[in-house]
Amino acid sequence: MSTTSPERQRLRLTIQGIVQGVGFRPFVYGLAQQYHLAGHVGNNGEGVFIEIEGTPEDLAQFQSGLLNSLPPLARLDSVQVESIAPTNDHDFVIVASQASDQLTALLPPDIAICEDCLRELLDPTNRRYHYPFINCTNCGPRFTIIQGIPYDRPKTTMADFEMCPDCAAEYHDPLNRRFHAQPNACPVCGPHLWFQTHSGEVIEGDDAITLTKQAFANDQIIAVKGIGGFHLACDARSDTALRILRERKGRVDKPFAIMVRDLEMARQLAEINPAEVELLESPQRPIVLLKKRQTSTLSELVAPGNQYVGVMLAYAPLHYLLLDDYPLVMTSGNFSGEPICKDNADALHSLTPLVDGFLLHNRPIHTACDDSVLRIHDQDELPIRRSRGYTPFPVKLPFDVATVLATGGELKNTFCLTHHRHAFLSQHIGDMENIETLNAFTASVEHFSTLYRLQPEAVICDLHPNYLTTTWSHEYASANSLLLIQVQHHHAHIAAVLAEHGDTGQSPIIGVCLDGTGYGTDGAIWGGEFLLADYAHFERVAHLKYVPLAGGDAAVKKPYRVALAHLWSAGIEWEEWLPPVVACPTVEQRILARQFETSFNTVPTSSMGRLFDAVAALIGVRQIVSYEAQAAIELESMATMTDKSYSFVLEILPDTPIQLDASPVFRAIVDDLQQGVSQNLIAGKFHRGVADVILKICDLLRQKTGIHRVALSGGVFQNVLLLALTSQALTQSGFEVLVHRAVPPNDGGLALGQAIIGAKQIQMNRKEQ
Repeated sequence: MSTTSPERQRLRLTIQGIVQGVGFRPFVYGLAQQYHLAGHVGNNGEGVFIEIEGTPEDLAQFQSGLLNSLPPLARLDSVQVESIAPTNDHDFVIVASQASDQLTALLPPDIAICEDCLRELLDPTNRRYHYPFINCTNCGPRFTIIQGIPYDRPKTTMADFEMCPDCAAEYHDPLNRRFHAQPNACPVCGPHLWFQTHSGEVIEGDDAITLTKQAFANDQIIAVKGIGGFHLACDARSDTALRILRERKGRVDKPFAIMVRDLEMARQLAEINPAEVELLESPQRPIVLLKKRQTSTLSELVAPGNQYVGVMLAYAPLHYLLLDDYPLVMTSGNFSGEPICKDNADALHSLTPLVDGFLLHNRPIHTACDDSVLRIHDQDELPIRRSRGYTPFPVKLPFDVATVLATGGELKNTFCLTHHRHAFLSQHIGDMENIETLNAFTASVEHFSTLYRLQPEAVICDLHPNYLTTTWSHEYASANSLLLIQVQHHHAHIAAVLAEHGDTGQSPIIGVCLDGTGYGTDGAIWGGEFLLADYAHFERVAHLKYVPLAGGDAAVKKPYRVALAHLWSAGIEWEEWLPPVVACPTVEQRILARQFETSFNTVPTSSMGRLFDAVAALIGVRQIVSYEAQAAIELESMATMTDKSYSFVLEILPDTPIQLDASPVFRAIVDDLQQGVSQNLIAGKFHRGVADVILKICDLLRQKTGIHRVALSGGVFQNVLLLALTSQALTQSGFEVLVHRAVPPNDGGLALGQAIIGAKQIQMNRKEQ
C-alpha cells in the first residue's frame, strides 16, 4: 500500500475518550486507507493506540480527519502524538487488543437502534428481518453487556454466541458497518426470543411477538426483557390494564412511563417543543417529561393528577416489533422499592404475581440499567434520573483528584468512583430501603471497581447516621482500611453543580439548596438552605425557619401533618373547615398538638420540600401521598402563572443565619381560601413567592459578600416552574446562575458532590503534611 520514501514519517497516537465499542477502530482503518497510510490500530486499557506511517502531507490529512469526522458515538478526551522511527510497513491493520494495568478507557453507554439497522429490521429481503437483536458499530447494547475491558466480544455477554460465517465475514470486512461490531449476530448464530406462559409453555420467533400483542389487546400485563432489564408492559390506553397493573404492583398513583413507536405518535399524546424533539430522538432515548394533550387517548391512570407524562421513543429492535399504532406502558420490572429484574430465572420467580406472561431472550444482561428520565428547562436538559444511555460516561472534573468512592444518599441512589479528572457515576440504583437494593448497590460497586481496576483510598458518605449507605460506608472503609469522610448533604448538592460546570472552586458561590430532607450539622432536618460554599468549606447563611416535624416518615407520607405544624408555628387556629384539619382525625389532632407543645418525638425541620407538601395540603390538593413528592408535583402541575405572590418575612439577627419565616404565607393562604380564591391561583402565588424570597436573600448576600454567582440544587428544583421563575429573576438581577445539566438536582447527583468534596479534603491534607 505504501512505498519507502525519504519523506516517510511514523507517528504513535494514544487516544482516550469513548473510543471502544463505537466503531472507532474501523473508522481509523478507513481513514488510513483513504490517505494511503500504513501501520496499525488497537484497543488497550487506556483507550486506542495507533501507529501510522506515510508522507507528512498524508499524516496531516489523517490527523485532521481523526479530529473532525468522528463516528457518531465517539468522543475524544485526549490525543497524544509522538514521532517514532519509520518501520516501512506496507499495510494498515487492526491488531489484537492489549492488556494493560492502567485502565482509563471510557466505556460506551447503551445506544438506541440506528436508522440503518432499523431499515434492515423492517426489510423482508434482509437476512435480519424482524431479528430483535440487530445491531452494528453505531448502535446496540454496550454497558449492560460488558464484563471487562478492553471492550472485545470475549469480555461481553455475547462471548458464548459464536458468529456464523456470514456474521464473521461482516465482522472482518473493513468496509462493512459491522466491522469489529462486538455484539454482531443474526438469527442463525445469535440470541433468540420466546414467549413463556405461567405453565411453562414456550412459543418462539415471530409467534412470540404475535402472542405478546394479543395479550396487550386483552388487557394483560407482560414482562418484557429488554436492554438493561425487564419492563412491565401493557396497553397505555386501557383503564382495565392500568388498574390491574397498579393493583398488582402496589403503585397507587405514581406515574408510569409510556413508549411510542415514533415522534408522530408522541405528538398525538403530548405537546412537544423542538428541544424536546431533539432529546426524544437522541441516541440516549431517555424518558422525557412532556405536557399531556387534552385530546390524548392515554388512560387517565397512566399519570393521574399530573399534567405531564413520561414519554420515550422505541430504542431497541424488539420495541419496534411490539409497537404498532398505540402506546405501551413500559415501567420497571420489579415490585415497588426493589431493584429492576435482569435475569430470566429471577424474573420467572419474582415477577410471576405481577404479569400474565413473559417475553424472554437468552442474551444475558450483565449490569441492570433503568431508563433515564429528563425534562427540558430553558431549551436545555434537566436530568431527573441519569442511567441508560448516559452511564457509564463520566463527568469531567475541573482538576485531578484522588481515587475515592462516594456512596450517595438514601433515595434515588447512585454512587461515584473518581480517577484523575473523571467522575464515574453509576446507573440508577434506587431507594436504599431493603436488603435487595443494598445487594444491588454492593454488586455494582464491585463491578465498577473491577472494571476500571480502581482501588479507592477513601470512602465518602452522608452525615445521616441512619442511612444504609452511611452504615455500609463505615463497614467498607473499616474492612479495607480506608479513610472515611462524611459530607453534609446540602454542601454535596451545591458541589455537584459546581463540578459538572467545571468550576475549580477557587472562590465561593451562593448555593441555594431546596429539597425534602438532609441531615444538618445541628441534628435537625435541613432542606431550605442558603450556603456560601466551595469544595473545601461551606457556611450556612440563611434557611427556612424551623417547624416541628412529628413522627418522621408519617409526616412525609401525610402532608396534612406538616400543614398543621406550619399552622401551629404561625399561631393559626386549626379551624374545622381547613382541609388538613378535615383530613386529620380528632384523636390524632390532640396527639399532634401535645407533641408540638412539648417537642415530644418531633424533629425541627427547615425543609422546603415539606413546605410545598404543607401548602398542597392546606389548599386541599393532597393530604396523603403514595409516592415521594406527589403533593409538590401536583401543586406544580396545577399552578397558574401570575405576577402576584405571597411574602415571607426575613428574620435578620447579628452573627446568625437569616431565617425565612413562612408564617405570613400561611396567613395569606388561609385568607385567600376564605375569599374563594382558586387552588390554581394560590399555587401560582406560592411558587412566585418562593422565587421572590430566593432573589431577596441572594441580593442581601451579594451586598454583603460581593458574590454574584448562584448555584441551584436539590430535588425541589426538579420543579421546572420554580426553576424558571427563580433563574429568570436571578439572571435579570445580574446574577450568574448555575443549574444542573449533567446530573440530577435530586439525590441522584449527590455522589458527584460528595466525591469532589472528599477528594478536595484529601488534596488539602496532603498539602499540610
